Amino acid sequence: MTADFRQRFGESSDIRVYRAPGRVNLIGEHTDYNLGFVMPMALDMATFIAAAPNAAGKLRIYSEHRDETCEWPLDAVASLTPLHHWSDYLIGVAQQLAAAGFALAPADLLIRSTVPEGSGLSSSAALEVSTALALLRGRSIDPLDLARLCQRAEREFVGMPCGIMDQFISVFGREHAAIEIDCRSLAHRAVDLPEEMAFVAVNTMVKHALAGSAYKDRTEECAEAVKLIRERHPEVASLRDVSPELFASVEDLLPAVVRKRTRHVVTEDARVEQFVEAGAAGDIARMGKLMVESHRSLQHDYEVSCAELDFLVDTALGIEGVIGSRMTGGGFGGCTVTMLQRTHVDAFRTRIAAAYSARFGVEPATYICRPSAGAGEVSAQ
Repeated sequence: MTADFRQRFGESSDIRVYRAPGRVNLIGEHTDYNLGFVMPMALDMATFIAAAPNAAGKLRIYSEHRDETCEWPLDAVASLTPLHHWSDYLIGVAQQLAAAGFALAPADLLIRSTVPEGSGLSSSAALEVSTALALLRGRSIDPLDLARLCQRAEREFVGMPCGIMDQFISVFGREHAAIEIDCRSLAHRAVDLPEEMAFVAVNTMVKHALAGSAYKDRTEECAEAVKLIRERHPEVASLRDVSPELFASVEDLLPAVVRKRTRHVVTEDARVEQFVEAGAAGDIARMGKLMVESHRSLQHDYEVSCAELDFLVDTALGIEGVIGSRMTGGGFGGCTVTMLQRTHVDAFRTRIAAAYSARFGVEPATYICRPSAGAGEVSAQ
């Protein structure tokens, strides 16, 4: 990357390279912005940024994937508005850093990523966190503040009302473990995964247009549920506060669609806890069952699945060695994640790709999900 950086931007003696990983969420989907529980793991697929100061008084960024350069005078960055362009993620982070008291300096950034876009593996958070580290350039920041800052960039500048899971796991990822996160308190703990099990993500290679608008619709539907439940239970601040028992007592208050959304969030929060307990007890079959229950809830109650995701889950469950499978990420495309015996990984990847290609005429990408460390500086030259 440093050689490619010099070819793109010219000679520099102070190039630093930063890395931030993508993630796969094993269970706990659409619960983070409801302040519930999630269980992601950081991946070895990551976004890397090579960065160095420049004397041009500008912020210049080059994306290898898009073969596109963007640049702005540094003193104009604070007044930029969203363009609905990939560079919004970087500008949002730059503005949040400035607002937090970190002076921006002219810099050149070269971006290289192995996180597939539109896959539900959080390429956006990987870009945000690696950008923040590149612009901070070694200046100290509390890791939790870093995650929150990047979340604000996506919510306030990009305009996506995301929870904190993706940025959090990109910062706090651990090798050999998933992380259970309480999205209200932000308490978290590493959760060891069964050594005999592997997790494989399968990419539908599609991202339906519904994805962005439906995400916002779901956040609004969840907010409506809280408003209605609070009329009887004013202590409820978010759907995180609604237990299965409480939901049973108030579901008749909710319109049909809002009731379905609420049921998903309430049962999904419970499934995360049950998944961790099953793992600790070595009950692998229970873990797999919970993954499938999660998918069915996302499919029928939260209605964020699609034909491609459902086909991959249904097909996976018929392949030898598979214990459980579900969609992961926002939905309407992207990836499934499948838990299976390690000895069956190669055969699974071959069979699932052949079945999907025969059904949809598209070759799906498959990724072995290896738990990875969180973001940081890779090297300096």
